[in-house]
Amino acid sequence: MRRVNGTALIIAALVATLGALAFPMWSYADRSGTGPANLAAGSVSTQWGPLSAADRDLLVKVRLAGLWEIPAGQQAVERAPTEAIKEAGDHLIVGHTDLDQRARTTAAKLGVELPNQPTEQQQGWLKELTEASGETYQRKFANLLRVAHGKVFSVVAQVRDTTRNSLIRQLATDANQTVLDHITMLEATGLVDFDGIANDAASNATASPSGPPPPSGGTPPEPVPARPSGDISTTSRPSPGPPGQINTGRPEPQM
Repeated sequence: MRRVNGTALIIAALVATLGALAFPMWSYADRSGTGPANLAAGSVSTQWGPLSAADRDLLVKVRLAGLWEIPAGQQAVERAPTEAIKEAGDHLIVGHTDLDQRARTTAAKLGVELPNQPTEQQQGWLKELTEASGETYQRKFANLLRVAHGKVFSVVAQVRDTTRNSLIRQLATDANQTVLDHITMLEATGLVDFDGIANDAASNATASPSGPPPPSGGTPPEPVPARPSGDISTTSRPSPGPPGQINTGRPEPQM
């Protein structure tokens, strides 16, 4: 009888232990701090679908974009010495004027408060452009705005992919088209520093992509002998670039 009772106690203890280990896994999805819980906590119900924190953030970013990029475009039309910069500036004015109106209309329907002036950082970029001239101005304009649009391009796509709100989905679609048009026009100036953009993205990456194998079939190249200390290698040091090139170490622009 004692042996039976002892076996029963052992079984009961094992069941209790397994239950304690399994409970956190069963209940984890309902605990605060998880992705679904955070999404639910940051969302509000509307007749067009749930409005998340990311949705509201997109509205604010679109509004802020218009507040500094429309003046930047107007400045380019008035001051730029080349037609390519003037045309890019005109696209900024037209695109963001329309997008800003759409954002304000959408925000009014959804009850989202929008800012009425650019951020301090954005005002600094406008001041930097105002103080530049000639070739320096053109390069600052092309690169500063190209980097800003490139950063927001992925943000717009993310919201477009995940939003459950039909008004935000339409705004993201419009913003995606506008941003891509502006990127195309800025690149058409021939002044965009693609190496700088690629290097900046690589330095901020959290992991190195494996990518496809090299064209040679995967055989790594032979190591290059180290150069003498007095030899300046163009492969190990970036060229200083033309005057007025944007410093990629600055804070990343947002739209």
